[in-house]
Amino acid sequence: MEQTPSPDPFAIASLEALAQHYEAPSERALKKVAPRLDNTARNFIAASPFCILTTIGRNGLHATPRGDAPGFVACLGDGSLALPDRRGNNRLDALRDIIEDPRVALLFLIPGVAEALRIGGSARITTDPALCARFVERGKAPTSVILITPREVYMQCAKSIVRSRLWGDAPRPAGVPTAGEMIASHTGGMVDSATYDATAPARIAETLY
Repeated sequence: MEQTPSPDPFAIASLEALAQHYEAPSERALKKVAPRLDNTARNFIAASPFCILTTIGRNGLHATPRGDAPGFVACLGDGSLALPDRRGNNRLDALRDIIEDPRVALLFLIPGVAEALRIGGSARITTDPALCARFVERGKAPTSVILITPREVYMQCAKSIVRSRLWGDAPRPAGVPTAGEMIASHTGGMVDSATYDATAPARIAETLY
């Protein structure tokens, strides 16, 4: 959808102008998007204690933080994700949005890890007692569970977190898939994971700004 005319003479208001202003993405960047979860994505999610859920509905857009012990979002056998909806303020912004429009996006973060995992897909809400029971913590089950079917899965590069020094000097947790491992898996081996990881620090430093 094109934007309305802007009084800013430098505004970018068309896809054509946007494409002219920015360099084209690399083939690797275009092909790193996977249509479903793979083992590297599952392992990343299993180590993540925090994600941001973004939704859209008739009242606009919402981004809500979700967090618990690492692995609080479960990867189910059918390839979907299960996100327990724990006690909150009952505004239900995200849940209302999902009922109106099932499109959602997730951003998974792990303290000490500079990369993030992005997932886009569709969601629905269930109160299945057996599924809710799977997420009992401190004797309390979630009120509902959000089931997400991934359509796009990909690793977000480290630059934003490196620039922000979000994690400071926190060490990278053991067992978390590396950027090279994730890109190699998502692109069908387009890159050598060891080479990618070995050259990443210099590459990030050179292109940070």
